[in-house]
Amino acid sequence: MSDSTLHTSSDRLPLKAALPFWLSLFMIPLVLSAALVGGIWVVVPIIAAWGVFATLDAALGLDANNLDPQTKDSALYWHRMITLIWPPLQFLMIFGLIWYIPRVDHLNPLEIYLVTVGMGVLSGSVGIVYAHELMHQRNRLERWLGDILMCMALYGHFRSEHLLVHHRHVGTPRDPVTARYNESFWRFYPRVLKGCLLSSFRAERDMLARKTLPWWHASNPFWRYWGLQAAFLLLAFGLGGWLGVLIFVLQALSAIFQLEVVNYVEHYGLTRKYLGDGKYEHVKPRHSWNASHKASNWFLINLQRHSDHHYKPDRRFPLLQTYEEDEAPQLPYGYPVMTFFALFPRKWRAMMNPRVTAWRERYYPEIDDWSDYNKARHGL
Repeated sequence: MSDSTLHTSSDRLPLKAALPFWLSLFMIPLVLSAALVGGIWVVVPIIAAWGVFATLDAALGLDANNLDPQTKDSALYWHRMITLIWPPLQFLMIFGLIWYIPRVDHLNPLEIYLVTVGMGVLSGSVGIVYAHELMHQRNRLERWLGDILMCMALYGHFRSEHLLVHHRHVGTPRDPVTARYNESFWRFYPRVLKGCLLSSFRAERDMLARKTLPWWHASNPFWRYWGLQAAFLLLAFGLGGWLGVLIFVLQALSAIFQLEVVNYVEHYGLTRKYLGDGKYEHVKPRHSWNASHKASNWFLINLQRHSDHHYKPDRRFPLLQTYEEDEAPQLPYGYPVMTFFALFPRKWRAMMNPRVTAWRERYYPEIDDWSDYNKARHGL
């Protein structure tokens, strides 16, 4: 871990310390302008979310500074506030535009589609990232806000999958979200869509079964997911008719796509050591790709410090630590660039397969044959 750890007290950190993470708020006027003006503005939110932050990463470089991980929640007021105010803002943006778009005539079908994709960038690259932060918290309000954000993307089951499956089984065949070595994103994507839904439902069903309760018991959070998603679809229909429903579904699909391409990048080719008898080593920073790129970590509230997130999943985003190469594998670029390359399998493999090979040699020099992992996968 970096020697430049910054120590803080339990006193509230000043607003200026959190302001870089508030950059996501600029997505709201950009998406709004796209809908109000049309024309070239319809692509601005898409370019801003990924192209601008990729450029800023190149200009600003890496950030190796770490806050003291013992900093108390009371000191993180301004950091937490952005995740608390975002859900109502996103709700107003999405459903406000669903009401607005069917009532105007200055947007042609292509412009409506691109505005909708921009809405999905807002609900995916910001909303789902914030939902991820909220769902890891213990208090009911933040978990509810996380569920609301995920259900606006029609992906409510993600919380069950993420907490009960992904964090427990990351880097093993039991985790559908861990991208396999040599697996292209286009093979990963349909597999993860099906695998996450099934594994999340089974995890909740099995938890209820251990309490001798049936899966349809009222405490199953799937009732909440289904209820919220149905309510949002009905609201979209009430505000915009069938076009409103189509806009809502398309923005959700755009958000889901962004989530899963990020998931593909985060663990590609990394596996926990198989110990036999169905057991694996404990999760360590080495089992997730780390990225310390400054600007994209502002935009994604330190999601790229993913090595520490899996090592210490209860840490709030400002306290996530970054690591050096000897502790965690490093991505060559931030997520905006890496997710772009992930769409091109040949380029992706040329870039990442040598890094996976180097990772194996660095962290597991004693393993000559990695086929045990594949045998375990096929044996499940």
